[in-house]
Amino acid sequence: MTGAPLDLAIILPTLNERDNLAPLIERIEGALGAGGWEVLIIDDNSSDGTADEARRLALTDGRIRVIQRIGRRGLSSAVIEGFCATAAPYCAVMDADHQHDPAVLSDLLQAVKGEHADVAVASRFAAGASTEEWGNPERERLSGFANMLARRMTGVELSDPMSGFFLMRSETARDLAPKLSGIGFKILLDVLATSDKPLKVKEFPIRFAARRSGESKLDRAIVFDFLAGLYDKSFGRIVPTRFAMFGTVGALGVLVHMAVLYLLLIAAGAAFTLGQAIATFAAMSFNFWLNNFLTYRDRRLKSACEVLRGWVSFIAACSVGAFANVAVATTLHDRGVYAAVAALVGIGIGSVWNYALSSRFVWGRFTQS
Repeated sequence: MTGAPLDLAIILPTLNERDNLAPLIERIEGALGAGGWEVLIIDDNSSDGTADEARRLALTDGRIRVIQRIGRRGLSSAVIEGFCATAAPYCAVMDADHQHDPAVLSDLLQAVKGEHADVAVASRFAAGASTEEWGNPERERLSGFANMLARRMTGVELSDPMSGFFLMRSETARDLAPKLSGIGFKILLDVLATSDKPLKVKEFPIRFAARRSGESKLDRAIVFDFLAGLYDKSFGRIVPTRFAMFGTVGALGVLVHMAVLYLLLIAAGAAFTLGQAIATFAAMSFNFWLNNFLTYRDRRLKSACEVLRGWVSFIAACSVGAFANVAVATTLHDRGVYAAVAALVGIGIGSVWNYALSSRFVWGRFTQS
């Protein structure tokens, strides 16, 4: 270590990356030298002891700091905390899984320092980049669609709008932080779309490598996550993004309900009461599964025990919401309100109730550890 003044903070949002930390610190030191930088490990209370490993490394290396988040999850929100936790004039965001090459950090830093860019982005798809080691052609195909939407949303020409490896001035990041949505994984897109003035972007090609250890946190829902980010920047201040997703899932649940009811009544000849009860149960179970996969994917319940308890809590929450729905709608109808209007008000009350209870007691309570 040297007494060089702090110049750059490298923000590493982590979830179960214990075995990747020490080798990555060595690679960062090899790329940047012994001083002038710090690493902020923002860990979402990993079950594999990532935060403990980060503290172990920090005991003998003052360049390493760790923030262990309890009851909070999500890459974007972790990065925002990193923006606000450093005194370094520049900050970089990268993954801890070794897919991002630290050797590019110097080029990114010089581009922003030299005012050639407000945001320097390491791109997987710029001319000269390589994704051969990555081996994920499906994600590569999605980039064209994402790029088109990103251009329309930000006005910035990007070859890799979903890059998780970029660098900018910390002051700029902190100025934007209160306006960032913090939803999902696409923090770069959030930054570019939030800025009142267009940010000048310069891309640098990288050789995107395979993950060194552990499992990827991203899955097929990545497209949905990207679209949710677009929605949040466009309409999120009118209707909160997570509530909009919850409502969309609920609308799909109505279709499931009607399909199951139709099959039971027409194909199986079941009585209406029995069919309605089974269809309601099926729709609630479908809604729980889809909300867990999409709406709350940053807080997703994974273990069998978590899923079972979450499912029971969701059924209970929706039952309370259904009671509120019926009670409000019946009261309004008895007081002369048109039936369709009373029903819609009841549905709205029930939806808000279900959302509030589910957020707190299903995807809030079981993601604390």
